[in-house]
Amino acid sequence: MATKRDYYEVLGVSKSATKDEIKSAFRKLAKKYHPDISKEENAEEKFKEVQEAYSVLSDDNKRRQYDQFGHAGVGGAGAGSGFGGFNGAGFGFDASDLGDIFDDLFGGGFGFGGSSRSRGGSRARRGSDVLMQVELTFEEAVYGCEKDFDLDVVTECDKCDGKGGFGEETCSRCHGSGTITSEQRTILGSFMTKTTCPECNGKGKTYKETCSKCRGKGQVKSHKTITVNVPSGIDNGERLRVPGRGHAGENGGSSGDLYLEFHIKEHKYYERDGLDIYLEVPINMAEAVLGCKKEIPTIYGNVKLTIPGGTDSGDKQRLKGKGIKDSTSRRVGDMYVIFKVVTPKKLARDQKKLFESLAKTDLDDSEIDRFNKFTKKND
Repeated sequence: MATKRDYYEVLGVSKSATKDEIKSAFRKLAKKYHPDISKEENAEEKFKEVQEAYSVLSDDNKRRQYDQFGHAGVGGAGAGSGFGGFNGAGFGFDASDLGDIFDDLFGGGFGFGGSSRSRGGSRARRGSDVLMQVELTFEEAVYGCEKDFDLDVVTECDKCDGKGGFGEETCSRCHGSGTITSEQRTILGSFMTKTTCPECNGKGKTYKETCSKCRGKGQVKSHKTITVNVPSGIDNGERLRVPGRGHAGENGGSSGDLYLEFHIKEHKYYERDGLDIYLEVPINMAEAVLGCKKEIPTIYGNVKLTIPGGTDSGDKQRLKGKGIKDSTSRRVGDMYVIFKVVTPKKLARDQKKLFESLAKTDLDDSEIDRFNKFTKKND
C-alpha cells in the first residue's frame, strides 16, 4: 500500500499556514486537477488527494489531531469515502468552496444537494466610471474656476425609458426567471447549472416592439456639456471626482462617476512646487551691490521688497503666505523670490570708465582675495 503524502505537502503550504492560505491553495489545486479540464497525468487521483488534505486542514479539530498524531490521528479521513454527492459529508468542509471553483471553471451557477446559485443578468449593475484629461492654465489652477467640459457618455434611452422596447411580455423561454437551468453530468457527479437566458438577456421579459433609438439596448451614447467648479489650488496630475456623471447603469443600477485629471500649463515667470511659488527676479549690478527697493509681482498683487546690499545671484527671500491657497485643505503656501544679478553686455563710454575706475579700487572682498592668493601660490 502506498504511503500517504503529508497533507501540508499536498497543498504546498507550511505548517503555520492560515485558514485563508490553506483555502487559497486548495482552490488553485482543485482547479488545476479537475478531471474535466486537467491534462495532468492521474488528475482524478490528485484531485481526490487535494480534497482529502483540505478536509483535514480546514477543520480546526482534525488539523489539531493530524499535527499531533499524523494520518492515524484522523483515521485516514476521506479514504475510500468517495465524494458523498459533493454535499460535504464525505469530507467535512463546506461544499460552497467547490461551488466557487466550479463557477470559475464553467462560468455557471452550480448546486449541491439540489440547490443552485443564480447568475442571472437581471440584477442592477452600476455604470462604468469615466476618466477625462483636462488642461488648465496656471491661473485657473491657482485661483479655481467654473469650467465647462464636453464628454461622450452612455445614458439611459429617453425614448423607451431604458427598457429597450415597447409592449412588455414575460419571456417565453425562461418564463420570467431570467435564467435557464440545465444538468451537466461529469465523472464526479451531476451538477445543475443556471445560465443567463439568451432570449431576454436575463431580464425575464421581452418586448413586442424594439426601440428604434437604442435598438433594444436601453442605452445610447450621448454628448453632454457639464459645468464643474474647479477648486483653487488644484495641482498637476490631481483628480477631481464628479459623482454620477459617468456611464449609465443597467437594470436600474446607479451611474458611474466622472474623474477629471488635470494638467497645468507652465507660466512664463512663476514656477510652482506644490503650494509654493518661485519667481526669478533680475537685478542689475548696482542694485545688487548697493541694495534697493523693488516692486515684486505676486499672485495677489504687487508688493514692495527690500533687497539688501551685497546680494548675489541665487540669493532668495521668502514671502510668507504669498503662495497658493488650497481650498480643500485650507493650507497656504509661500512665495520665494530668487535674485539673478544681470551682467551688462554693452556699456557706454562713461559707464565703461566707471567700471575701470572701480576695478582699480581696493574693495574688501575676502572671497576674491582668497582666490587671488590661491592663483599666485600655484603660479
